[in-house]
Amino acid sequence: MATEAFQKIYTKINSITKATCSLKATGVGYDELATVNGKLAQVVKIMGDEVTLQVFEGTGGIPTNAEVVFMGKAPSLKVSEQLTGRFFNAYGDPIDGGPAIEGREVEIGGPSVNPVRRKQPSELIATGIAGIDLNNTLVTGQKIPFFADPDQPYNQVMANVAMRAETDKIILGGMGMTNDDYLYFKNLFSNAGALDRIICFMNTTEDPAVERLLIPDMALTAAEYFAVEKNQKVLVLLTDMTMYADALSIVSNRMDQIPSKDSMPGSLYSDLAKIYEKAVQFPAGGSITIIAVTTLSGGDITHAVPDNTGYITEGQLFLRRDSDIGKVIVDPFRSLSRLKQLVAGKKTRKDHPQVMNAAVRLYADAANAKTKLENGFDLTDYDKRTLSFAKDYSDKLLAIDVNLNTTEMLDVTWGLFSKYFKPEEVNIRQELVDTYWINKEVEA
Repeated sequence: MATEAFQKIYTKINSITKATCSLKATGVGYDELATVNGKLAQVVKIMGDEVTLQVFEGTGGIPTNAEVVFMGKAPSLKVSEQLTGRFFNAYGDPIDGGPAIEGREVEIGGPSVNPVRRKQPSELIATGIAGIDLNNTLVTGQKIPFFADPDQPYNQVMANVAMRAETDKIILGGMGMTNDDYLYFKNLFSNAGALDRIICFMNTTEDPAVERLLIPDMALTAAEYFAVEKNQKVLVLLTDMTMYADALSIVSNRMDQIPSKDSMPGSLYSDLAKIYEKAVQFPAGGSITIIAVTTLSGGDITHAVPDNTGYITEGQLFLRRDSDIGKVIVDPFRSLSRLKQLVAGKKTRKDHPQVMNAAVRLYADAANAKTKLENGFDLTDYDKRTLSFAKDYSDKLLAIDVNLNTTEMLDVTWGLFSKYFKPEEVNIRQELVDTYWINKEVEA
């Protein structure tokens, strides 16, 4: 290696804990990488000439006379157009058998964009999933999580979003993925010919858990290159942020830090915010939008990870299995995009906000009818029609396997309105009814 002349090598360690080791060293910087007895480590503390290193795999088997080699740099990624279509590990090394990347070396984990340099988001990101585009429209520069149970097909949803989203680049950061998941993404993207706009950073269950901590920064460093230097619309998909938080917890426990709520480190909020705040719309047109999966333990939305995530992000997308149709849907009651009004009806058809609101209101009426039914009350004719509507609405629009553009979504919804209701029951402005009401029964 050409840098060997600049590397500092030490062979005397003063103290060792479960995750760290300390030694006397000079001319070393924060976040600098090193190897301790061949294991990768990073500088986490400097007090005078006393340097503390966090050893990623733990310090088991490291003697006090182990060789410590400082590499003279923090974790970095080489950025260039060559990143496109490639799969990398947490260190930015190719894992797809392809050649090494040539490009400019950039330190990962830099600061987020100054708010003064940001522009208010106003561009739609269409995903083809009606539960998102119709009810919770996404905007470039938005940060939003998917809340899902661990047994739900959230990786398939992420893959669908990656395949359909109308953006210039998709960057996938996988944390704690099974090998099956990794191969699923790799084969899907390769076979669909979508590699010309997709970049993947992967940490699998076979890799050390703490390496997951590098994945979001790697993905976002690549995203910043394409958004800032190429003025591209970049969508960053991170899955799964609960795995990321678990890795934070492992590290803080090894470093004997006192845990906070749900055994998470006290720094969890700032650790998550550092990632999510990278979402931005630049005045020049480039943007970084972040969709990140957070798996819930037993559906617990109050756990520290989803709880902190909800404070930081601009809404959430909630997956649940609909027992009436046997499919996973984007739940219209628990999902929310706080920025949808910036594009709904402005960048989409003018009837979008009214159609969205009317459909969700009728869906809520169906939920009330269901409660009446379960409690043994008689249903009115209107109740029965709302139940039929809700089933169709779930199947044809909310289910995650739906793939329509926003105009088709609106037309399908109008079709369902006219199939089950009279215009006055739907309660939409007359001029829109005159334009879009479908005066024939649609096919069931």
